Order: sequence, then C-alpha cells, then structure tokens
Amino acid sequence: MIEENYFEEPIEQEENEEKELYEHYRIVADRGQSVLRIDKFLMARIENATRNKIQQATKAGNVLVNEKVVKSNYKVKPGDIITIVLTYPPRDTTIYAENIPLNIVYEDADLVIVNKAPGMVVHPGHGNFTGTLLHALKYHFEQNNETCEPFLVHRIDKDTSGLMVVTKNELAQARLAKQFYDHSLDRKYAALVWGDLKNDAGTINASIARNPSNRMQMMAFPANDIGRHAITHYNVIRRYGYVTLVECRLETGRTHQIRAHMTFLKHPLFNDARYGGNEILKGTTFAKYKHFVNNCFAIMPRQALHARILGFIHPTTGEHLLFESEFPADLSQILEKWENYSIQQFSE
Repeated sequence: MIEENYFEEPIEQEENEEKELYEHYRIVADRGQSVLRIDKFLMARIENATRNKIQQATKAGNVLVNEKVVKSNYKVKPGDIITIVLTYPPRDTTIYAENIPLNIVYEDADLVIVNKAPGMVVHPGHGNFTGTLLHALKYHFEQNNETCEPFLVHRIDKDTSGLMVVTKNELAQARLAKQFYDHSLDRKYAALVWGDLKNDAGTINASIARNPSNRMQMMAFPANDIGRHAITHYNVIRRYGYVTLVECRLETGRTHQIRAHMTFLKHPLFNDARYGGNEILKGTTFAKYKHFVNNCFAIMPRQALHARILGFIHPTTGEHLLFESEFPADLSQILEKWENYSIQQFSE
C-alpha cells in the first residue's frame, strides 16, 4: 500500500507559490514481500524515482523504516512501514545562463541565499521560459567557474520579495527538503494588510484548498474541514489606522498561505489583486484619501508581502544560519507614506 502526499497543483505554471518542493510517500510492505534492498524496493514502487535521487534521499536521512532512519543497504521485510521525503522531480526545461542582476546575501560551496526582487519569476514555466531566478543563478555560477546547477527547495510568489535558499547539489537539496517537511526552519514575512487587527498577536489554524468558485484563488476553511492543514502565526509590528503591518511566521508552507489566511481573517494584503486587496477596503470616502491610496497602489503595484527572515541548519556543516533582509524600496516607501498619513490623520 502506498500513500502519496504531493504539494498542490499549481494555480498557474508561471505563478511561484510559497510551498516546499518535495514529495512525501508512506509505503507499507505487503505480507508477501520478499526481502529486498530498500533502494530497489523504492524504485519499483515510486514512479519516475531515479536510483540517484533515492540514494541522495537515503544519504540525507530522508528514508525511514518503522520511524527509524536506515541506510541504502537495508532489507525491506513484510509489514515494514517506509516513509520517504523526495525532492521534486527534475524540471523538464533546460536552464541556460542569462545575465540578470541578483542580490546574493550569502554563498558557499553548497548553497546560495538570494534576496529576490519583486516581479522576478523563480523558475521557468508556461509564459516564463526565460528571465527567471534559475537562469540568473546559472549565469552567476558560470561567472564563478562553477559547473553546478541550481536546485530549488522552495519558492515564493513572483510578486513577493525576499529571501530564498537555493542549493548547488542534490544532497544539500534533499537535506533542506527534510527541514521544510519537518517545519524546523524559521521563516518570517512582513505583510501590510487592510484594517486594524483586533489582537496584537494570534494564530490562524485554517486549512487551505482551492476556492471552488474561483480556481485562481486558494481559500482558507475551518481547521480539518476541507483542504490541507495550514498554520500561520502573526504579530502586529505597526498600526496605521486603516492598514496594519504584521509579521507572519509560517509553520506550514501551503500555496498562497499568508494571502489566503489573512483574507480568512478579513484583512487581505494591501494591493493583492487576486484576493481583493487592490480595492480601498478601509478608511474614509473622501477624495483626498482615495487619491492617497491610489498613489500607494501605483508605487507598489503588487501584494505587500516580503520574505524577511530565513533560518535553517546548514545541510553540510550543521551550523545554524539566520538571514534577515531589509524592506525593498517600494514597501519602504508606502510604509513611510502611511506613517506620515496616520500621524496627520489621527493626531488631529
């Protein structure tokens, strides 16, 4: 018996949802199963799983039998419960080097940390076969006389800015995929949302599934009602009256998790067109206010979401790494505008 836990079907191929790039399998060996090496067993059971990928997963400690990590020479026995976290299947698009500017904040022999600019697509797909982050990294590696390929572990939306980790080899990719699966990383986002949140901090425990009325959206439902388990912790950073700057810490990584969860709270992200945040949802009806908000929309023509903090255990050295990025220019500018507006509005 085999159970497969894939990440969700993409909303759009060119969209880069925040979700982990791994597959999780749970297989129970049949009663009549003959003794067989686990790598051969898994190759026979998992479609399109290469020997190399299974070996990398085993070396990374991602293969467990009866909840214990095993080596590639383990012999599967009847009734064994095998679980494995595999990195996502290889892409079917060749990556060519393109000279595209990147903001690299850290790099070593195994991985690179990129502070992704808003508007940059992470990987090639329908409508975006060139000009992606992977194309830019390929060029960067070649300029440094490195023959490695960029391997994705996670990705963020095209119009979300902030920190991403990309590995240079499959073993590092597999080990980091396990950390994502175990939710042991530290990931925090800054989000500007509509409205004045009632509480200074809270937890959103609401499953996420595709919106049955609009397949371009994800939708949050009461926990365990429908969809996939999702948890976001938030706390207020700054209140501006009609909008609020919050920090969101991801415990899970579902498609559009923060965007769907904040909409669930009736506080959608500022200027998030897909979730209605590009309308003036809070504030006055005065023309001056509308003009102010529309100016903010023009400065930041995207959802106000930034991946600000990323922390994890280095896949080779075991060192704990923690990175923090400053707000991008567009977000900084509208936060300054809201700061000045709230001082004028609420000090009178």
